[in-house]
Amino acid sequence: MPAATRSPFEYAIVRVVPRVERGESINAGIVLHSRPRRFLAGRVELDVALLRALAPDCDPSEVSAHLEAIPRICAGDPAAGPIARLSRPERFHWLVAPSSTVVQPSEVHTGLTEDPASTLDHLFRTLVLERR
Repeated sequence: MPAATRSPFEYAIVRVVPRVERGESINAGIVLHSRPRRFLAGRVELDVALLRALAPDCDPSEVSAHLEAIPRICAGDPAAGPIARLSRPERFHWLVAPSSTVVQPSEVHTGLTEDPASTLDHLFRTLVLERR
């Protein structure tokens, strides 16, 4: 049996920064792209209790609406707007472009993977869910 081939991937953590001036953030998702595997996906989940603790005046439903667009853009869902109609690499680069909004990407990190979907799940569990 041949050894599994590992392919490069890039990912960013999706953060919610309810009050930019304070610099506090909540890890709320992961966007992962592997060009050789033709893979782009995102997973998001907002910790509403933590958001309320950091910024009681921030509306979780508004933040959730922005977060929920990310997996749809990754998937190329035409209903997600014009960004979702771009090529896979263009969608990734648009999603991870620095911004000063409430939803912000981290810097882009890289790695090697045999299975991008499993790597996305692992990163999501360890970087987003394990804080709970």
